[in-house]
Amino acid sequence: MLNKLRDPSEKALAWLLLMPAFVLIALIVVYPIGKLIFNSFFDLRLSGGAGVGGFVGWQNYADALKDADFWNAAKNTALITLITVPGALVVGLGLALLANLPFKRKWPVRLSLLLPWALPLSFAGLIFAWFFHTEYGVVDDVIARLGLQSEPTMWLLKPNWAFAAICLTIIWKTSSFMALILLAGLQMIPKSLYEAADVDGANRWQKFWQITIPMLMPSIVVALIFRTITALQTFDIPYTMNRGGPGNTTETLAMLIHKTTIEYLDVGYGSTLAVGMFLLSLIVTSVYLRRVGRSA
Repeated sequence: MLNKLRDPSEKALAWLLLMPAFVLIALIVVYPIGKLIFNSFFDLRLSGGAGVGGFVGWQNYADALKDADFWNAAKNTALITLITVPGALVVGLGLALLANLPFKRKWPVRLSLLLPWALPLSFAGLIFAWFFHTEYGVVDDVIARLGLQSEPTMWLLKPNWAFAAICLTIIWKTSSFMALILLAGLQMIPKSLYEAADVDGANRWQKFWQITIPMLMPSIVVALIFRTITALQTFDIPYTMNRGGPGNTTETLAMLIHKTTIEYLDVGYGSTLAVGMFLLSLIVTSVYLRRVGRSA
């Protein structure tokens, strides 16, 4: 017995080395998720009231399915995801192709990719809230100077324009992240493939669709996974630009969870909404991972 303890097998040693990681994951991932699911089955309104603190089973989930605010936030979250993820991918791919060109000095171009990504989300929201401001915003001023309109657009005061402004801001902020991932993928493509295509007489468009895109597909899928998950959890930019307004027309699921839990102090129902967002992120991630498995 003592010999086994002093000279552990490779399997036992592996478990011993992995145990701290397992404990850490359990503390920062498994326990919070389990506590979140547990709270979703209780009435935990911190503001008080009769019956507060009792077990309500699936009632919170039933209430969510009948909640107009939930469906409005879910619709806004889905639209933001469907608009900004492809938008950031297209813009990011263009930026990555630009940064991959044989410049003599590449660092200024690549530094310009890092700056939007490094900027905090709340700062980006505040900056673009100023850009789209009705009275002294840069966007309306430029449009007026070009003679395209005489009256301000009121970007953040009309639902459709506010939604468009938020989507543009998110695309600007996240496209640099996509570009960095895609740039790494571009640099992994062997140059010999392009040289062989040149010998075969392929033009740039053919090389792009038949070499660049197929070879870049793993990087594209990875970028889409990260960007889609963060899009489903969008909070900072719409919150700092106009608090989900006008009204709640640009309110996302994350904002509704924040309002329910922090402002209304309804931890039980807020946990239910958070579980829904977690499951949605899990489903989307699973779909992407299956796509990666098929292409591998």
